[in-house]
Amino acid sequence: MSRLYGDPIEVWVRDGQPAQFVWRDRLYAVRQVQDHWVVAREWWKTNDADPGERRFWRLEAAAGRDVGTYELRFDTASGGWLLLRAWD
Repeated sequence: MSRLYGDPIEVWVRDGQPAQFVWRDRLYAVRQVQDHWVVAREWWKTNDADPGERRFWRLEAAAGRDVGTYELRFDTASGGWLLLRAWD
């Protein structure tokens, strides 16, 4: 079962993909990238000259002994990262 969050997170990237992230004051190490996709933002829904794109990753990550599946999103227009979803 998954839970939706939409929480801002801090992410460290290596070779163009997330390697570690901090969520709720815990450091998570990415163990495996399960999926990655890119969605172009709709230019007609924004006032920006370059609306950018949103890059998504579904991955397995661990904080200590706790291992889970997480979905992260990077918005190229804002430069911000969000943790969108976590699976039990």
